Amino acid sequence: MGRRAGSRVWGKQLPPERVNLRGACGGRLSNMVETVVGRSGGEGLAAAAQLLHDFNVEYHEPTPAPYELATRLAELVAGDHVTVLLARAHETGAAIGVAVMRLHPSVWSGAQEAYLAELYVVPSRRGQGYGRELITEAMRVARERGADYAFLVTSEDDLLARRLYEAAGFRRTEGDGGPLMLAYERDL
Repeated sequence: MGRRAGSRVWGKQLPPERVNLRGACGGRLSNMVETVVGRSGGEGLAAAAQLLHDFNVEYHEPTPAPYELATRLAELVAGDHVTVLLARAHETGAAIGVAVMRLHPSVWSGAQEAYLAELYVVPSRRGQGYGRELITEAMRVARERGADYAFLVTSEDDLLARRLYEAAGFRRTEGDGGPLMLAYERDL
């Protein structure tokens, strides 16, 4: 996956990528991705938190301890502020990938917009379809929850992530053939 699928990198923001959800990513290809929900998601939230921690460590970014991330994820899931998806290895069922998505009302339509805030697959499992499955499931959930548009961010130098996102229907420009988009950030 590479550096950040989402805009916030514990204080850093990267340019967004966008996709129209109509027809993006197709349907479910398999059942290797699960949605982590509510109180029953304790083990799943802990696994997601560990993966998010590992993501930031891999890219030399500051990160809270996994138990702090698990606590925060539990709050966000309980408040219906995020959807957390886990990819599990076919052979063992071990959590090997995570996606975190937020939905919010669109200014431009009566629909929701989906923001894929985080996407990570452990290095040894990259290129095996887990990232694609996480995106496919995230887009399915987004459509199911009323979204008609999705966006994400990644760094310009993360060519593998860019290739994955473009294969899933995301584009780097504002509109078809439009200018490249830039993101700005500021601490408050």
